[in-house]
Amino acid sequence: MTADDVEFGEIKVMGIILNPTIENSFVSLANRKDRYLFVDKSDFIEITNKRLNEDDRFMAVTRPRRFGKTVTAHMLLAYYSRGYADKKIFDGLHIADKSDYVEHLNKYDVIYIDMNTIDGLFDGYSSQKQSVENVNDLVDYFEYSVIKELKSSSKFSGCLENHQTGNTGLLETLLAITQDLNTKFIFIMDEWDLVYREYRDDEILQKKFIRLLKNLFKSDGGKACFALAYLTGILPIKKYNSQSALNGFDEYNMFSPGDYAPYFGFTEDEVANIVKSPNCKVSHQNLKEWYEGYKIKGTDIYNPNSVCKAVSRNECISYWSGTSSNEEFVRLINTDFQGIREDIISLIEGDEVTFSCANFQNDMVNIKDKNDVFSLLVCLGYLGCSETKNQYRKTAYVPNAEIKAALMDIVREQNWYGRMENIKRSENLLNAIKELDGATVSAIIQEIHNSSAVALLDYNDEESLTYCVMTGLLWATLDDYSCHREDQAGKGRADLVYEPITGRQPLILIEFKYDGSAEEAISQIKSQEYFKRYTGQYRNIIIAGINYSTKTKEHRCLIEKLD
Repeated sequence: MTADDVEFGEIKVMGIILNPTIENSFVSLANRKDRYLFVDKSDFIEITNKRLNEDDRFMAVTRPRRFGKTVTAHMLLAYYSRGYADKKIFDGLHIADKSDYVEHLNKYDVIYIDMNTIDGLFDGYSSQKQSVENVNDLVDYFEYSVIKELKSSSKFSGCLENHQTGNTGLLETLLAITQDLNTKFIFIMDEWDLVYREYRDDEILQKKFIRLLKNLFKSDGGKACFALAYLTGILPIKKYNSQSALNGFDEYNMFSPGDYAPYFGFTEDEVANIVKSPNCKVSHQNLKEWYEGYKIKGTDIYNPNSVCKAVSRNECISYWSGTSSNEEFVRLINTDFQGIREDIISLIEGDEVTFSCANFQNDMVNIKDKNDVFSLLVCLGYLGCSETKNQYRKTAYVPNAEIKAALMDIVREQNWYGRMENIKRSENLLNAIKELDGATVSAIIQEIHNSSAVALLDYNDEESLTYCVMTGLLWATLDDYSCHREDQAGKGRADLVYEPITGRQPLILIEFKYDGSAEEAISQIKSQEYFKRYTGQYRNIIIAGINYSTKTKEHRCLIEKLD
């Protein structure tokens, strides 16, 4: 805590803004690094050290929720703030080996703003109907809170009394301190975009907030007050007339990530080290399938929060579901700009969609077309995006099994779900298998093979054939089946098994042949007795053999029901 109490009307709290020393998320992780999962990304501090007092001292990093933004902000706070002096938090971490480590360690007064905390305190302040002059909204309260802590500090109070800064704003207050004491602050703001997400319809408040930030960081006076400014959030910095409202900041977002991708999320090498721990019971492959896939400037990134949960719980499932942004996703897909519902269904099935982020205003209100919808979904983390040759054209995709599962759950709750053509096709495919109708199965698989999602593949082996069928059955098997690939069965491994969750449905065993024959596939199931491990569990077993011929470019399917 800081040395001084701060009063907000009748609310009295320890300092939360100027050099706060509460055990934050990074400090907690670092203190337990020998007992719990800890990935050391402290070498990011070397990057920010090089920016101190330089022209590029203002930076903003925006990423989807749960990508380590707050932990990184807390790390910078713990490193730079005088409040953490002598805590030895960074002993043994990567940054401790750098040449400038000691030079900047706990040498600065840090103004740390967590906008969620400020918003919560403002709610309490408003509910008690306290009266402070010129505090009428969240932006006023934010400015008032920082000034109040500065004036309450024994280090700065004398200086500010001499300047008689009774009704001056934040910039004037900071300038008075800087000029008299020849000192500069480090400014860290987490969730900078809260005003644009939680007060999305209050344009007056938004403009007032961005004007305050511009006054702080765009003027020469503001530059004189700060050795470094670091903003983090979900949305990129707000645009007005296609220009960033804070164009003095170097911005690193999902569309222009710069070179900092490895510091936000887990990399392949980091996950490989995690699974080496004897306490890790989940496989690298499962972690990769479920949580990797965000391609940020050529680097594949895992969702760090989900990896940590999967390792601690020994279970790879979707930890994304239930976040507040699900409501936003529902709102966006129900705008149905230019058939976006069909696009979302296709993306879940593995397709990719190209869009433009050029005119996205970086907020949640000015959504004018499908390009803006995809841009916002990328910022929220529901879609990944990769670069194209055009700076503003991006390719959107569903990054991993976790997001796919979350999106499928959301889509299935929509009233238009059952009317979608891909859903109907999936149901028709499953029904045809149950009815032993090989001709209809072949025709539907042929249609899926010709669709854009599958056309992305090199359709040249049984793997792509398997993907084609799994895509087709995706929606129809959600409630009643679990799907297993290369399942150990009999004298070998069955290519694809749909095992019923309830006893009402038949077990389905599928074998694929590429440039073979459907008859060979059926024969292999029988000769290798793939069904044998299931015969005691299920009375109703269907076997299917599916072949694709590179000569005829056609699929053929044979289906039998075992007696």
